Amino acid sequence: MPQPVQKDDIVARLEEIGTLMRLAGENDFRAMAFDRAARTIESLDDDINQHIENQTLTNLKGIGKSIAQDVYTYAESGTIPVLDKLKEQVPDGLIAWLGISGMGPKKIYKIHKELGITELSELREKCRDGSVAELPGMGKKTAEKILASIEWMEQFTDRCRVDEATVIAELFLDRMNDADGVQEISVAGSLRRAKETIGDIDLLIAADRNDAESLMTRFVETGSVTEILGQGETKSSVRTKEGRQVDLRIVSREHYPAALMYFTGSKEHNVAMRQRARARKLQLNEYGLFHQNAENQADFDRPLPAKSEEDIYRHLDLGYIPAELREDHGEFDLAQNGSTPELLEQHQLRGIIHAHSKWSDGKNSIREMAEACISRGYEYLVLTDHSRSAAYAGGLSIEKVHQQWEEIDALNKEFAESAGGNGFVILKGIESDILSDGRLDYPDEVLAGFDMVIGSVHSVLDQPPDAMLGRLMQAAEHPHIHMIGHPTGRLLLRRDGNKADLNRLITHAAAHNTAIEINANPWRLELDWRYGRKARDAGLMSAVCPDAHSTDGLDHVRYGVGTARKAGFSAGQILNTLSVKELFAWLKKSG
Repeated sequence: MPQPVQKDDIVARLEEIGTLMRLAGENDFRAMAFDRAARTIESLDDDINQHIENQTLTNLKGIGKSIAQDVYTYAESGTIPVLDKLKEQVPDGLIAWLGISGMGPKKIYKIHKELGITELSELREKCRDGSVAELPGMGKKTAEKILASIEWMEQFTDRCRVDEATVIAELFLDRMNDADGVQEISVAGSLRRAKETIGDIDLLIAADRNDAESLMTRFVETGSVTEILGQGETKSSVRTKEGRQVDLRIVSREHYPAALMYFTGSKEHNVAMRQRARARKLQLNEYGLFHQNAENQADFDRPLPAKSEEDIYRHLDLGYIPAELREDHGEFDLAQNGSTPELLEQHQLRGIIHAHSKWSDGKNSIREMAEACISRGYEYLVLTDHSRSAAYAGGLSIEKVHQQWEEIDALNKEFAESAGGNGFVILKGIESDILSDGRLDYPDEVLAGFDMVIGSVHSVLDQPPDAMLGRLMQAAEHPHIHMIGHPTGRLLLRRDGNKADLNRLITHAAAHNTAIEINANPWRLELDWRYGRKARDAGLMSAVCPDAHSTDGLDHVRYGVGTARKAGFSAGQILNTLSVKELFAWLKKSG
């Protein structure tokens, strides 16, 4: 039976097929057919799942029987045979070439075929030694451009981590917030929605028109700007020293709520909102919500009053949808039923779970980590250094485990007797390696002595999906484990995660009262938000874990809170919103 799918997932798969076909040197007409189908589905206002259920995709212009069947297969199994075959056929290295300026799939295939190379490093060398320039249709200038683009690619990527984007955005926000004429200001786009990686950084300001010019000048003169890409009265774009594009739009206060909604996105959420407005004889755009005129267009003389985004949602018979949820990922069902969860707030976190010290690969002592937690207002720290198999990270031998416990006992006694300790408690935890066969890293009698055990995969990352799933599931049911750490092992923009079926892992972990962390390290940010509904439905517990390797790393929780909110988690599903007494009670029940 077909499973509900997201339209953007189907579009991405079809686009990927078209691209890989060109990289494989296949007939361009076939590739174009997949491109057309992707555009058709992307612009579809109807529910794609209805077309899949009724098998009516061929009624849509640009979708033939073969591609329609590919979509049906994807909905049924999550795979498309032609895509899987192309992935095996096209060398992985060629995919990276797509990021090179001016290098389309056809040109990539030509260079690959003529020179027999697949890696970016090989392409760089062939540009330098003249081999690329000698190819028909290339030339010296083309080779020089390719080489320059490769060097740029290696310095910057099209997207960046959320922590990088946040630092850049806050620099601009601080500068613009102090400017005369700014009535309201906000980050927008994917950063406001707490996506795991960010493209362009979007800012929005409400101001009077006569202040716009001076505000734009102040914006483009920000110290980190290296290039002005465009400067106008309502929009300016710059590039920063980090290579990131920052866009600022200025609108009137009257238009600000609708503009903030529009430029926050996502595109899919906005399309659904416009459809909902039309169903009520209204028109929604970046200027506001308006009654329709006789031609079913926006009557700009008849706006509905909206002083906030909340007002716009209310006019459309919806409860407020927080920005993090706006992905057309089930948020409308919740909002129209009044069941949008009360999302986690950072101030609700009462303790830190998952942090490292100098005992393994951390930069700070246990005392320093604890005092940093106290200064931030936390009530406890679950210290989780690496286990013995993680030799690369200074993992603890059994002897060192006992020595660390003695230090923790001494510190806890000191904090209990000190007025400045405020009742702060350090819990004895461990991040135990999950070995390749699913076993944990210490004998049961050692594991039983920890207050909290987090099990994580750090080695043999390339196991087949079923083997990896079995490994994680076996760990999740271990009597002494409390939580699975970073389940896929991904490193954003650097390394893809394993392909274990997380839906099955979530169900299994919840059944064994084992939590799965939201690793707040901006390289990880997993459990991925896309599994939020599954986790909520399964009753899975989680925790926002900074995976801190220094005192500064404790502040990564802000990114984990964003991911938790995007997943739809409320405080009741997050372990470190519990008091230390409540946490001990849960740990006793779980382990």
